[in-house]
Amino acid sequence: MSGFNPVVPWREVDKRLSWGRYGELAPAKSPPPGQRSLPGPGPGRVAYAELHVHSSFSFQDGASDPAVLAGEAARLGLEALAITDHDGLYGAVRFAEATRAAGLKTVFGAELSLGAASAERTGVPDPPGAHLLLLARDLDGYRALSRAIGEAKLAGAGKGRAVYDLEHLAERAAGKWAVLTGCRKGLVPAALQRSGMQEAGVQLARLQALFGRENVYVELVDHDTPGEDERNDALAHLAELHGAPTIATNQVHFARPGEFPTAAALAALRARRTVQEIDGWLPAGANAHLRSGEEMAERFARFPGILERTLELARACAFDFAAVTPSLPRQPVPAGHDESSWLRELALAGARKRYGPRPENPKAYRQLDYELGVIAKREFAGYFLIVNEIAAFCRENNILAQGRGSAANSAVCYALGITGCDPVSFNLVFERFLSPEREGYPDIDLDIEAGKRELVIQHVYALYGREYAAQVANVITYRPKLALRDAARALGYSVGAQDSWSAALGPYSPLPEDDADGVPADVRDLAGRLLGLPRHLGIHSGGMIITDRPIAEVCPTEWARMEKRSVVQWDKDDCADAGLVKFDLLGLGMLGALHDAFDLIRDHHGEDLWLGRIPAEDPAVYAMLQDTNSIGLFQVESRAQQATLPRLRPECFYDLVIEVALIRPGPIQGGAVHPYLRRRNHMEKPDPPHPLLADALERTLGVPLFQEQVMQMACAAANFSPAEADQLRRAMGSKRSTGRMRALKARLMSGMAANGINAELAEDIYQKLEAFSSYGFPEAHSISFAYLVYASSYLKRYYPAAFTTALIRNQPMGFYSVATLVADARRHDVEVRGPDVNTSADTTSLEPADGLYTTTHKHSSPHPQPAIRLGLDQVRALGAERAQRVAAERTEHGPYRDIEDFVRRTGVPRAGLEALATAGAFRSMRVGRRQALWQAGALAGTTTAHLPGTSGAGPAPE
Repeated sequence: MSGFNPVVPWREVDKRLSWGRYGELAPAKSPPPGQRSLPGPGPGRVAYAELHVHSSFSFQDGASDPAVLAGEAARLGLEALAITDHDGLYGAVRFAEATRAAGLKTVFGAELSLGAASAERTGVPDPPGAHLLLLARDLDGYRALSRAIGEAKLAGAGKGRAVYDLEHLAERAAGKWAVLTGCRKGLVPAALQRSGMQEAGVQLARLQALFGRENVYVELVDHDTPGEDERNDALAHLAELHGAPTIATNQVHFARPGEFPTAAALAALRARRTVQEIDGWLPAGANAHLRSGEEMAERFARFPGILERTLELARACAFDFAAVTPSLPRQPVPAGHDESSWLRELALAGARKRYGPRPENPKAYRQLDYELGVIAKREFAGYFLIVNEIAAFCRENNILAQGRGSAANSAVCYALGITGCDPVSFNLVFERFLSPEREGYPDIDLDIEAGKRELVIQHVYALYGREYAAQVANVITYRPKLALRDAARALGYSVGAQDSWSAALGPYSPLPEDDADGVPADVRDLAGRLLGLPRHLGIHSGGMIITDRPIAEVCPTEWARMEKRSVVQWDKDDCADAGLVKFDLLGLGMLGALHDAFDLIRDHHGEDLWLGRIPAEDPAVYAMLQDTNSIGLFQVESRAQQATLPRLRPECFYDLVIEVALIRPGPIQGGAVHPYLRRRNHMEKPDPPHPLLADALERTLGVPLFQEQVMQMACAAANFSPAEADQLRRAMGSKRSTGRMRALKARLMSGMAANGINAELAEDIYQKLEAFSSYGFPEAHSISFAYLVYASSYLKRYYPAAFTTALIRNQPMGFYSVATLVADARRHDVEVRGPDVNTSADTTSLEPADGLYTTTHKHSSPHPQPAIRLGLDQVRALGAERAQRVAAERTEHGPYRDIEDFVRRTGVPRAGLEALATAGAFRSMRVGRRQALWQAGALAGTTTAHLPGTSGAGPAPE
């Protein structure tokens, strides 16, 4: 291949693997949990616990997922396992889940990066890159460690930096941590290697003085490396001199020897080198893996009692991770009320506005009474009060917001004004949102104008304090495209090759299975090894958690890249599994556009519209949608949606609910789209796949479209309990949904078999359920979105000028460019005027139209429309900030007389002047495009220091 930088072939890296002293490579997979005995030493086995383990959540310094580590530890018969990732507890939740399933005791710790960072506070740096390994002795120790990491992360200069003060750590320890001397970068081993026994003794005595003699352990490791025996002898002698106990670890970086190639590649990527370039810094063999007690006993036979001390420490530090779960903060309520009674008061007051008096709508009030009873019984009133306060803040600050997701199933949310969907009129099932059997809090998503969402997020930080509120992280894992690129990069292939191979993969494409696509076998193999491993930590789009105790006592917080954003170290699934309550504050561009449109309509048409005040079920709106006139509309503007609209032919609001849900990966992969459309058009009978599913699928013509139906199908066809159905719901909503769904497959299949559903039909039903795990909408979610579809459609039908102007102001959003939106507005008989330096605002605006309003398009508005004046920010090379300055200068000092006056007063550079000239933005000065372009080049750079008329800008040549 041209330009290929040759490296050591991947198979050569495999050849370098040394399996250590004891024979054979571990099997690729551990036996399934149901096919192995409980872990721990059986007859003739040696008890052991591994206390120094880096998982894949050390981000490119560990090659094994916590579940893989737990499975291998159980296979080897270990009694306990620790997780000690770098500067964080990123993998703690998944580790706790995996070890609990494997029957292992769990120890939580972290390896802190000292060195130069410590010098920022103390002025006396520890050795460069020094590490300190801490193990939490109990729950209090975990909380103290988590808080220490969080404080150090927030004290750093930015994302990824941590500033530790060793003395401050010692003050916080108070006997809650066990201190291990750690790897070669630990204070004691590094001093031994750098300066010898005396300096190492000084560092060990320092640790003992700071953390207590009884809490410091000297760690011995045997990786078969040159000089290791001598180093272990020296450390053991040092420990004896200072009265410190010794323990044995493997300083694990991968579960099995066969994962060493992955670890080598990750090390290369972390160092921004190739495998060949990093080769000299890698260990000679695959030795940093888990080992059995028998092997450890033989390796450390010359250190009597060392395994017993290791096991004793592990037992002393083991605790149940579930105990760290926090609660929500108590909400302030008026005197004489508790949270439940105050929520009832607010909900009934809202119900009187939305439903009228109780006698007028007994069904709605029965639903409210039921829901409030469930909420009170589950003690969830505080959760609803928190969301209600955020929604009220939005209303008070003129921020358009709307609850969606399963929250729209709740009449309480509707009465409080959190959602705009009336679940009573749509007969929505409250149990999809909250049921007596469901574990954990419900989930309320709040859509907020995209441009104002940061105001709401910062309000939450200010209200609860950064110590008690943080955003949820997003653990970025390797997917096929990124895995293929990084694999090629680690193996030294050219950038062109990396681009070519990764560009051939789509977002959901699997890795190539053979060399038909030209991807070499070593790249495919390494990419397959990387799949699913964490790569780095990102930030969730809008999830926030709020707690009653400092969040850092549960999970460390750290800075995100975005200014003023702090995040926890866990993603949304881990937060949910740990019992942290997430509030989703999501930005939605269409809400910003609707808000701008409502303001423009009030100013130019005198109509006071808002969500909830738009006339419902207008036939002209549905006629426009049936004709696929949907450019710029919410959700239904894509090519796929436009192809569906004339076949579905929506005639009522619920048809829009179907339309929103239909074109989604879940229904598409489940094969629901074409069957539904055929049944909708009476081309086939609306029969369900099995009579047991008739009730669940009746409203969607026998075809599953919504998550609620999937839960109902599981209950009807497989006898799932409500709790099991909730597990299914969580699996469908999880980022690791496919794996969780497959774990439920056996239960689903056996339940369907018990109900007489044959294997072929049962497999077909399961495939539909699994498809929804990729992306299927809740019905209430679709209803909330359908309101925005209808609102945007109504505005496009009757106020196209205001709607188009609002869309342009809120770009980028949707599928279409500004040019397409402008062309569509002109087709609907709206006059659109180009930008002009003397008439345009900085953003697109409306102005009175000239002459009589005439309609030529079938779906043109029957009302006279103002003209759209494109804003100066729409001129390429000018930009929003400079457009604001140009408009502000004109407002303050009057119109620009000519181009020279414009240049003197604004200082717009040559590129911006030429873009304005090309756009015809000087037409109000009676200067054509060609003449303006000629003058722009001559006048560029003119300032008030130049004499007027000396620029040399004359008429353009003929």
